[in-house]
Amino acid sequence: MELTKNIFFNTDKLVENSKVKISYLGKLYQENSDEISIHYGFGLNWDNVNDIKMEKTDLGFQAEIELLEGDTFNFCFRNGNDNWDNNDGQNYVFPLEKVKNELVVLEDEPVALGSARKLRRSYLWSKKIRLAVYKIITYLPKLISGNYKRKLKED
Repeated sequence: MELTKNIFFNTDKLVENSKVKISYLGKLYQENSDEISIHYGFGLNWDNVNDIKMEKTDLGFQAEIELLEGDTFNFCFRNGNDNWDNNDGQNYVFPLEKVKNELVVLEDEPVALGSARKLRRSYLWSKKIRLAVYKIITYLPKLISGNYKRKLKED
């Protein structure tokens, strides 16, 4: 996914607590810089600031980054001569999506009985269906071939 000119991510969405590979083909790459680092942080206050040296490849400079919690992923680039590409002083800022935890139940959090019953009901139906399919596969060929003998009760 290209979010801005000459910056690419290997995913469609930037989701917190996940890894993303970023490729940079911007101004510093075009000026034939030998090494480029990405300087990044999260949220409005640039929390958890870090610098990572990017690897030079045929696809530009690349780095894999662990996206931490925050509303935004903020970054800029710096080469070995201390020249910066910071989007004309505005930095590169992209929103982070929250992790969907709909099926995760925390220990301290009360569980709604309706949702638990729905999950249990669907689980029971799936077990019943699997049992029915097993019986059909196991006993139907025996019934058709005549090799199935019923035990008769003796009075």
